[in-house]
Amino acid sequence: MGSLFRSEEMALCQLFLQSEAAYACVSELGELGLVQFRDLNPVVNAFQRKFVNEVRRCDEMERKLRYLEKEIKKDGIPMLDTGESPEAPQPREMIDLEATFEKLENELREVNQNAEALKRNFLELTELKHILRKTQVFFDEQEGGLNHTTESMTRALITDEVRTAGASMGPVQLGFMEKSIDREDYLPCFVAGVILREKLPAFERMLWRACRGNVFLRQAMIESPLEDPTNGDQVYKSVFIIFFQGDQLKTRVKKICEGFRATLYPCPEAPADRREMAMGVMTRIEDLNTVLGQTQDHRHRVLVAAAKNLKNWFVKVRKIKAIYHTLNLFNLDVTQKCLIAECWVPLLDIETIQLALRRGTERSGSSVPPILNRMQTFENPPTYNRTNKFTKAFQALIDAYGVASYREMNPAPYTIITFPFLFAVMFGDLGHGAIMALFGLWMIRKEKGLAAQKTDNEIWNIFFAGRYIIFLMGAFSMYTGLIYNDIFSKSLNIFGSHWHLSYNKSTVWNNNFLQLSPATSDYEGTPYPFGLDPIWQVATSNKIVFQNAYKMKISIIFGVLHMIFGVIMSWHNHTYFRNRLSLIYEFIPQLVFLLVLFFYMVLLMFIKWNRYEATNAFPMTEACAPSILITFIDMVLFKESKPPGKDCHVYMFWGQSFFQTVFVLIALACIPVMLLGKPIKIMQARKLANEEVQPITGGSSDAEVGGMPNGGGGGHHDEEEMSEIFIHQGIHTIEYVLGSVSHTASYLRLWALSLAHAQLAEVLWTMVLSLGLNKEGWLGGIFLTVVFAFWAVLTVGILVLMEGLSAFLHTLRLHWVEFQSKFYMGQGYAFAPFSFDSIIENGSAAAGETE
Repeated sequence: MGSLFRSEEMALCQLFLQSEAAYACVSELGELGLVQFRDLNPVVNAFQRKFVNEVRRCDEMERKLRYLEKEIKKDGIPMLDTGESPEAPQPREMIDLEATFEKLENELREVNQNAEALKRNFLELTELKHILRKTQVFFDEQEGGLNHTTESMTRALITDEVRTAGASMGPVQLGFMEKSIDREDYLPCFVAGVILREKLPAFERMLWRACRGNVFLRQAMIESPLEDPTNGDQVYKSVFIIFFQGDQLKTRVKKICEGFRATLYPCPEAPADRREMAMGVMTRIEDLNTVLGQTQDHRHRVLVAAAKNLKNWFVKVRKIKAIYHTLNLFNLDVTQKCLIAECWVPLLDIETIQLALRRGTERSGSSVPPILNRMQTFENPPTYNRTNKFTKAFQALIDAYGVASYREMNPAPYTIITFPFLFAVMFGDLGHGAIMALFGLWMIRKEKGLAAQKTDNEIWNIFFAGRYIIFLMGAFSMYTGLIYNDIFSKSLNIFGSHWHLSYNKSTVWNNNFLQLSPATSDYEGTPYPFGLDPIWQVATSNKIVFQNAYKMKISIIFGVLHMIFGVIMSWHNHTYFRNRLSLIYEFIPQLVFLLVLFFYMVLLMFIKWNRYEATNAFPMTEACAPSILITFIDMVLFKESKPPGKDCHVYMFWGQSFFQTVFVLIALACIPVMLLGKPIKIMQARKLANEEVQPITGGSSDAEVGGMPNGGGGGHHDEEEMSEIFIHQGIHTIEYVLGSVSHTASYLRLWALSLAHAQLAEVLWTMVLSLGLNKEGWLGGIFLTVVFAFWAVLTVGILVLMEGLSAFLHTLRLHWVEFQSKFYMGQGYAFAPFSFDSIIENGSAAAGETE
């Protein structure tokens, strides 16, 4: 339990490993995850280290595995993940892995290239098939003389000389002229092709402008999408046929087609040739479909076989890479046969680490055992707090503020209780707390299955990581909801109200405002057994007034106790690090300052609640109860208080004025002690050290009066100038004195958010759900169902999620600023051990982000 309240004791060790056993030993340490290695080659370039070639080989294997993974995911093939972590392979197994990955990559690339070539050929044949089908309509129209517009447009393309020379030609021919005319003098006057549908309007405009209107374009859409062989996307295309006259226009048209990436295909003029070509195209398409299916089956078989081992391969390669990367941090001895490493290890785990090193040596077959020596150092060790699945989330909240200095008090175990409790004070509602607790409990019960899913949804991962926090916040909110007697803005009358209505029915119906006095028989004289009396639910006039006073006071009470507990925590730090100066000149005046001012104010609240009651005789009735706030302000200003009413006592107890004056004077006297005490003592210690004949070497002035050389809370002062020490202490004192006032007021957020949450719940009930409850009949049932669904969505979305997040952030601020600032330095650095689990987890997360 010691490591729960403080970080683990760490030791800096030197490790000697034989070269042939180094790989196996580091592998065992990676499985253990308890050793943080230091870089003994900080000035050596990463490309000049001993094992850089092995790291490069691992990078190349990872690249091939990522390629396989991308192809497997593209085909939607599930990858087998048993959840087991195979051991790191031996160095000689790298060659087999490299050969396997090389074979798989080459085979897959060859299959992909063949498939792409086949798909490209298939696309061309498919486009040609559509061209032959669509253009057949154009030729049929020409031959049958059905389209006079086409004929007239075609005649318009023929020059006057040709028209005069061929006056006796008859109908216009789309291909060659009459057989009597030489074919070499009259080239084909049309081209056919396929173009992307979105490019067609621009293509048509460009043809018209570039050819000055001397072309005739016909186009038809291909209804079914075609697959792009390069990226596999579905694209929509259109068939076009362009009629023109002359070589110059032909060249121009082809260049425009090339610019718009249109594909041109040969299209015979003769119907018999077109039919023959179409039959040949269909035959080739059928053959290609068969070959493509066989290619895809082969590719699928290769990927399915790879998917069974891909996760294990990733783990093995990452472990090999991590081992060689760690070995690059080591130094070689003079003989080049021994590797030397320095590492931080937890003191309690040295024996476990030695056993792991022994197992690694036995695996490698080395006869020389490894040597682990503990070193003396004045460096600050890393901070290592052991956590489990329950405490991990709470520790993460603390580390987000700052990693604890080495061996200073860890706030996490106390936060396990105080965090959900302060949250519940703001979020107190039995219904809303039950929703939150059930959600957290569901995640806890299903945590194994949910953790195995490994989703990339960041919001869900945050919720799941904090499942125990959510459950505790919900459970504590249920408790405070019972205290407030509040469930969805309504009350529970479990034990029966201890207030009774003494008015008759006509009085109640004819008066908007009626008052029940606790001094009469309206009140039984004993409070409600648990929480607020449900009678306050119907007290619409002064319910908020009463709850404001109640919640405001408990907020100050909890806040002052929380801050005093934080100051007491600093006592544990000072005594552990033997920091006598901070103990005397910081802890004592800080605690006294809080006690004589703010804890005294808390005592006044309890005295007021105890001494003043409605059933007491005058002047100890509720009308003569003084205001705590006014009393505290008068006390700080040395001002004489005024009686709250006629013939009422000014003070609540005998000698109150005298004690208040003494308390304020003591608080004022604490300020110069905090401001000057520690710097003056440090200055005196330095002066005495300078007067010594034998100079003091090592250790600081704090060590002379009881400091530790590497203490997390003591700090070093012998390097600082006295002016800096005075300035630092002055800032610290001003911050504490002013912060005590502002932090106390900051805890009023407990009251403010609790009031806002209760009012929002009441508004939702009054303005939404009550509308459905007031309807009658079967229509009312339908209307209530709709209204209830709307109310439930608003309740979960606004009151549970948004209000819950707001209360969570306010609670986090109260812990980080108001509580931890009293004792927590947070100037350490986290223990980052060499662990295969964290390396593989981070590698998987990084791979998911790159996708």
